[in-house]
Amino acid sequence: MQPNTKLIFSESPTNPFMHCLDFERLVEIAKRHNVKTMVDTTFATPMNLRALDLGVDLVIHSITKYLGGHNDVMAGAIVGSYDLTTPLRQAQGLFGSIVDPHAAYLMLRGIKTLALRVERHNANGLAVAQFLEAHPKVRRVWYPGLPSHPDHAVAKATMQGFGGVVTFEIDGDGERAHRFIDALTVPNLGPSLGGVESMISPLALMGFADLDPAERAALGISDELVRFCIGIEDTDDLIADLSQALDQI
Repeated sequence: MQPNTKLIFSESPTNPFMHCLDFERLVEIAKRHNVKTMVDTTFATPMNLRALDLGVDLVIHSITKYLGGHNDVMAGAIVGSYDLTTPLRQAQGLFGSIVDPHAAYLMLRGIKTLALRVERHNANGLAVAQFLEAHPKVRRVWYPGLPSHPDHAVAKATMQGFGGVVTFEIDGDGERAHRFIDALTVPNLGPSLGGVESMISPLALMGFADLDPAERAALGISDELVRFCIGIEDTDDLIADLSQALDQI
């Protein structure tokens, strides 16, 4: 906190290690210093985490992800009180960052099935995380629904479910991780998330390719780090696909 601090901005869960905010502590610090809080809860969705109810001032969602739900729209939302969002709407009128009618339709269509989809994302995420954590060819798994995650207690206290993003390290090097990804048949290779289809990405190449190896290492981004953004496919199909791909490395 600095004398000129006006806003605390964060994300929960974070990308890619799924760290979760202690909202009680965050809000207490913000109020003590008379600053606002803004949190991106895209990974959680409003079904799993209601940060406004926990005292946060503004919440951000990438509607492109779970709220849209079908990988076919680009949009975002900032949610908060009338007083805080009115200046944003005025700026929107000046800068023109307004979705077209068809994109708005796609967003509304996606939100209709959000609860059902998130229920499946949560179930698939936990099952896949548990499978990967028990596999001898996986070094480590980051998923807030696992007791091994450092923020598991915070996640249990603040979230209704733990979502569909599982990050893990293949036991080996980047070449082994790429062979594993190439052997998968269910997920698509891509950097996005939140759709009905699963997507997988080697994080050193997708998302952090603009950093040199030393910078990536400082952030914990190894060549063997994989992010699995799980869709709503059948749980047994996902685990069977992971199993056969791991068998090939």
